[in-house]
Amino acid sequence: MSSAPPPLPGESKPKSPWPGHDLGLPESGPRSMARFGRRIAALLIDWLLAVVISITFFHYNSFATLGVFAVMQIVFLVTIGGSIGHIVLRLRLVPLAGGYIGVWKPIVRTVLICLVIPAVIYDQDQRGLHDRAIASILVRI
Repeated sequence: MSSAPPPLPGESKPKSPWPGHDLGLPESGPRSMARFGRRIAALLIDWLLAVVISITFFHYNSFATLGVFAVMQIVFLVTIGGSIGHIVLRLRLVPLAGGYIGVWKPIVRTVLICLVIPAVIYDQDQRGLHDRAIASILVRI
């Protein structure tokens, strides 16, 4: 535990040494917080797969692409703990409390990602609102 007193009203919280420090995660290596670059790369991989499927089956329809992306996110988060992009880049979505992520949490997370804004607003631990809403973290494996 830290011996520093809590910040007074109007003072900002001291900056953590690394993302995930306040959550008890290591600075690097397995179980460390997934950084911004890996997150974006995983998102691009997932979106590219959704575009390919949309072109193949729907002659590229933007709503079909978004739907394919959402279904892929939900199915793979529930079954293997990460999307295809996450798995390729060795990332995993885990609940803060540990255990199984469940079914409803990936659904809520995916809806928030599809809305975009919650995914681009993040805290000092680099957790977007979509991850904070379901009490999860994206970690390296």
